[in-house]
Amino acid sequence: MLQWKDLYEECSNCTSCRLSESRTNMVFGDGNYKSDLLFVGEAPGRDEDASGVPFVGKAGKLLEKALNSLDLHREKDYYLANICKCRPENNRNPKEDEAAACLQYLRNQVALINPKIIICLGAVPTKYILGKEFKITRDRGKWVKRKGIYIMPTFHPAAILRDTNKKPLFWEDLKEIKRVKEML
Repeated sequence: MLQWKDLYEECSNCTSCRLSESRTNMVFGDGNYKSDLLFVGEAPGRDEDASGVPFVGKAGKLLEKALNSLDLHREKDYYLANICKCRPENNRNPKEDEAAACLQYLRNQVALINPKIIICLGAVPTKYILGKEFKITRDRGKWVKRKGIYIMPTFHPAAILRDTNKKPLFWEDLKEIKRVKEML
């Protein structure tokens, strides 16, 4: 297992898939790496690629605002990462080989953080963390415990921006995350 500095360096120099060819910045992660709460998205978008920081676009701002309203703050209460560390063109979902090339980095981050809770934001992280049999619409809001870690899939905040009917369910999931975090 690589330590933070070496892991960051390896990610920055990665050319394991075609996404490295068009990236502006590798997007490693952000927040409190000593937190017991980890949010995992699919891949950086345009704003994230430009800044090198995850969840800074419209969807990220929505997530941060919702979590702040629950008194959960990026700098002290959680860490954010993605399945892929480079942006797929046109913000498409990562392809199997792209995700496979990056999963080792996410696994290393999880080992270093040692979270008690992992939240899968959307279908892509749900697929790679919980398995292909899990479906985001059917299984969102349900806890799964693996290797002592509580894992919950929920909607990606970008899905809330596209379909506001999902907002009440997303909000319920976030309140449940806060409840479990306080319980652990």
